[in-house]
Parts: sequence; C-alpha cells; structure tokens
Amino acid sequence: QVQLVESGGGSSQAGGSLRLSCSGSGYPFSNLCMAWFRQAPGKEREGVASISTTGAVIDYDDSVKGRFTISRDNAKNTLYLQMNSLKPEDTGIYYCAAAGAPWRSCGLGINFAYWGQGTQVTVSS
Repeated sequence: QVQLVESGGGSSQAGGSLRLSCSGSGYPFSNLCMAWFRQAPGKEREGVASISTTGAVIDYDDSVKGRFTISRDNAKNTLYLQMNSLKPEDTGIYYCAAAGAPWRSCGLGINFAYWGQGTQVTVSS
C-alpha cells in the first residue's frame, strides 16, 4: 500500500514562493508516476504537474507553466513542487498522487490510485 504525506504548505503574498514536499512509502518510489493536484474552494480538483519515474517526462497544466517546477528525488522517496510567482488563484489544497504507470503513460490524464491527505496553500493579494 502506497502512503503519501505532503508538507510545506502555508501562506504567501502574491509574487512569493513556496515549496511543497511529498514523502512516499510502502512501494518502490522509483517505480511510481507522481503528480500534484489541487482543489480550490468550490471548484473541482485539477491536475497541476506530473513527473515520470526517472523525471524524463514532465507535464504541466497551462496555468502553472513557467512558474511551478515539479521534481523528484528517488533516493529520498520524495516528490517536490517549487511554486514561484504565486497568484491568489493558486490558493487551494494541494495533493500528492501516485500511480504505477510506466514512463510512457505518465501524465495528468491518467488514473492516480494513491493520494496524500493534502496541504493548504493560501496566496493573498
């Protein structure tokens, strides 16, 4: 059973930066397609970024391209999301997700079977 625990959420002014981390356990982390999703109040959950097992394939939602960077450290079983130039519309609960998908299939559109509990990100104007 894959277990995912997010950390690093918090508050920021618009234009600021935050870095999220997600620690994985219970399954070889290097075999997992990983992603970040977010859910704003009153809105559906949406994909933010995904990264394949070795980091060779990365997918971003258009709303965060050029501002957010997803990365992973398989030796530390950890996924990261560096968020720069934050906007108020980036506010929401951010979730780490995992799927046992090969690198060719890894992307925001696939089914992610494992989820963390989420971490709150609040950006004020």
